[in-house]
Amino acid sequence: MTRAELINKIKHRKKELDITMENLAKLSDVGMRTLNRFFAGDDVKLSTVEKITNILGLDFAGNEIISLNKLKAKRAKEKAIFMVSLVQGTSALEMQGLEKSSIDKMIYKFEQEFLSGQYKDRLWVA
Repeated sequence: MTRAELINKIKHRKKELDITMENLAKLSDVGMRTLNRFFAGDDVKLSTVEKITNILGLDFAGNEIISLNKLKAKRAKEKAIFMVSLVQGTSALEMQGLEKSSIDKMIYKFEQEFLSGQYKDRLWVA
């Protein structure tokens, strides 16, 4: 596979996920300049390519290793857990920690909002 083919696969996946360059940079922990250089076809470290492809659910050659739906569900779960941890942290400070069943319900509701609710456009915001 050529570098151009890999870049095209990554661009296609990025578009499918509707993830911005800025958020891809933040989520992959790759600087914007480096990301721009990569997409321009310039040389970057192999670890940089790996970071980018991992975030997008691709292997090092640009082949899908995680389906779009599973990748979105995984991201929604991560964000939901983070959001609930903020609520749980505030509640714990007030000596009103939530029960596990309540936490699980909140995580599920947040997941649904990130997947198909009003926050679905914010799924890939870092």
